[in-house]
Amino acid sequence: MFDVYGLGNALVDMEYRIEDGFLQRHGIAKGHMTLVEEALLDALADDLADVTPQRMSGGSAANTIIAIQGFGARTFYSCKLADDETGDYFLEDLGEAGVATNPNAKGQAGDGVGKSGRCLVLVTPDAERTMNTFLGISNQLAVAEIDEEALAQARYYYVEGYLSSSPDSMRAAVECRELAERSGVKTVVSLSDPSIIEFFRDELEKILGNGVDHLFCNEEEALAWAKTDRLDIAIRELKDIAGALNITLGSRGSLAVGAHSEHTAPGYPVDAVDTNGAGDIYAGACLYGWCVDMAPDQAAAFGNFAAATLVQRYGARLKKVADYQDVLSRFKKKQI
Repeated sequence: MFDVYGLGNALVDMEYRIEDGFLQRHGIAKGHMTLVEEALLDALADDLADVTPQRMSGGSAANTIIAIQGFGARTFYSCKLADDETGDYFLEDLGEAGVATNPNAKGQAGDGVGKSGRCLVLVTPDAERTMNTFLGISNQLAVAEIDEEALAQARYYYVEGYLSSSPDSMRAAVECRELAERSGVKTVVSLSDPSIIEFFRDELEKILGNGVDHLFCNEEEALAWAKTDRLDIAIRELKDIAGALNITLGSRGSLAVGAHSEHTAPGYPVDAVDTNGAGDIYAGACLYGWCVDMAPDQAAAFGNFAAATLVQRYGARLKKVADYQDVLSRFKKKQI
């Protein structure tokens, strides 16, 4: 029924272009994701009242699932939202992309369970993105939001490592992996962010269980996981927990590592203006590639091409399905 079943946070991104001084003034760690309370998020937004943000539904796994759907595969996304304007916007945006969602994704009016999640994304002139995330009710994503029938009929189960930051979400991620294993569905995990590895390693290990089929991470995350400054050592350690790895290397491209192979897919030189979401669309392009039987190195090349396209514009993902189709079409022409 579905090519990829995704599980992750449901957030609406508010992206601002700022100078480095803003981060320094507020003591914000550049280039990482920080979980914040709503009051701090609102205070930061108030200080940016003169800057017009770009709004778009997101969350790491949601960005990946939307990309897979946009490229032409069939997807399902389990998430949790409140009955508020932010939640309505997210579901409408997801629906327009063609992504199926769990029927109980949005809470009932007046149930008093909180607000939908938001992420304030700060983009500096060097194209680096710094995220301040208020998870809201997304923090309560739980087993109840799992659609077991949809997951059991999917080819891949994709989950973001960010879910390790919440006990409920972590348990839902583990439940999905166990169901996927029983149903013969391949599990794919993204390590998500170095801060997740630093602060929620034990929970992340539970999501990974005794091993998964595929793992996505960037170079910094790989080194953080292995507690080393050598990528070859990190690769050896990561191969113990995943049958295959995709490690992004920024402008240098990415690695596609199998049990007995390692391919380097060169990057595409571009002038980046915003790196937010590059890893998400890379994962989406690779997963789509696997669904249509691309070889690992070709899927990684497609991931590099998609990420290079995205970082040349502002926003964590492309706006329309047609934009993803255009990326796929241009990549295919390069392969001829």
